[in-house]
Formats: sequence, structure tokens, C-alpha cells
Amino acid sequence: MVPTPDSSIPSFVAELVRAANEIERVTPSEVGKLLFRAITTVSDLREQVGIPGSGTGHDAIVGLNAVAKDIERQSSERMSAALLEAADLVRTLWVVLDSGVEITTIFRN
Repeated sequence: MVPTPDSSIPSFVAELVRAANEIERVTPSEVGKLLFRAITTVSDLREQVGIPGSGTGHDAIVGLNAVAKDIERQSSERMSAALLEAADLVRTLWVVLDSGVEITTIFRN
């Protein structure tokens, strides 16, 4: 049985996009908090739809985590791009979960 998606997800996506579009009004600390919240949300949604994280440099969460951990050194453009990337990840996973699609991953040696 696929869990019902959290109805607060669309408003969180809107919050991420708004912050990205108004980056001059958001402090780096606030951007970091939004990114860490997005990372947690993406991880939770991935788990719900059956998508394992790779934990490699190719995993978008790893890149977002790197930006969030060093947020004070990031340019406004990089912070905005990271927020938009996070919004896209959350939105895409929410759509998959909301659609009821079940994903099964098979690992072969």
C-alpha cells in the first residue's frame, strides 16, 4: 500500500521557490535551514516510493548537503540554484507518490 502524500508538500515547494526567487531577502542561515529541511523531505519521500539514495557524488542530496553545510561561503546565485534544485526534487517525488506508482529496485551483482 502506497502512503498518502503529505498535503503540506506543495506549500513547502512554493516556499523553496519563493526563497530562491527572492534570495536577496533570505539570510544564508535561512537558506541552510530550508535546504536541510528539503534534504530530509527528499529522503523521506524517496523511502516512501522505494527509491534508494546512492550516497555518491551523483546523488543530488549529497550536493545539496555540501551547499547547506558551507552556506556562508555560497554566492546568492548558488543558494538560489540549490533551492530550485531542492524544490524540483521534492515536487517530482511528491508527484510520483501522489500518482500511486510503486517502484521496486533490484540490485544485481
